[in-house]
Amino acid sequence: MKLNRKTAFILFCFTAFMNLIWGCAIMPKKLLIEDLSRSFKEGDIINTKTGVPVTFEELIADLNMAKVIYIGEKHTDSAHHKIQLQVIKGLINAHPELAVGMEAFDHSYQKILDMWSAGRLDEKEFLERTHWYANWKFNFELYKDILAFIKEKHISFIGLNIPSHIPSKIAVGGIENLSGDEKKHLPKKIDTTNADHRAYIEEIFKNHKIRGRENFEYFYMTQCVWEETMAESIALYLKKGSMMVVLVGNGHIIRKFGIPDRAFDRTGADFRTLFLAPAGSKAELSFADYIWVTSPIKKHNMRHVNSGKMKAQSHHPAPK
Repeated sequence: MKLNRKTAFILFCFTAFMNLIWGCAIMPKKLLIEDLSRSFKEGDIINTKTGVPVTFEELIADLNMAKVIYIGEKHTDSAHHKIQLQVIKGLINAHPELAVGMEAFDHSYQKILDMWSAGRLDEKEFLERTHWYANWKFNFELYKDILAFIKEKHISFIGLNIPSHIPSKIAVGGIENLSGDEKKHLPKKIDTTNADHRAYIEEIFKNHKIRGRENFEYFYMTQCVWEETMAESIALYLKKGSMMVVLVGNGHIIRKFGIPDRAFDRTGADFRTLFLAPAGSKAELSFADYIWVTSPIKKHNMRHVNSGKMKAQSHHPAPK
């Protein structure tokens, strides 16, 4: 049967559309490890020493040997928080004394975190007393299951960060213009000499121009203060604790020169890093000890409150 031009064109468009749909269905996105020139599927956990995927059980067996476990995140990716909780659950049976340290809370809230861990606060009280939507700003639902498990199991819960108003002040005016009370929150040691870390932060700085924050030295000092503070918080806990799982942005653990190496300099404690990378992106073996391929990034309706988006862009850099 001979088709007229209009019918043939419609049939052609329909066929092309269906091929596109089916092509997407049978060709899921993968993570490219650039220095291996190899792609990995969602759910793969890559041991970067070997470049070979391991099972979750093999991952946990190795993590059990360390004192500090860093699990990165993209703050707004719910899949990352599910994985963090999965790892915490995988470790706690062998380490009932396990502690969880979080970037989301600064150390001035430690008494409130202790009350939550002890089961003495409900969710509304916790949100109000930690000033969640004034400090961290990301949707609480993203972290709710992790925090509920901490409360259920009475897990030691450590605030790692510096008060949120201090880094932004350093970024626009440097350390010397902080008040005396603000300087009391600064870490005892601030190392700005790592050339690789500096180059990494400088690349981010070039891509995130914000009025009033044109001074790279202030910007870089802000990042170092952030990471040294969290490293110091980890070191202080390890003096009295056993194992800590640290939940922070991927940008703070990539290549270990953010928080992990700084904490190691203080403690000498063995650690592992787990970088969560979405399918459809690229990574390098140097990013972490393990790279877990997560679901592709999707547009969703998780919204930042007030300036949360600006906070994520300017203060929590993600690797390229």
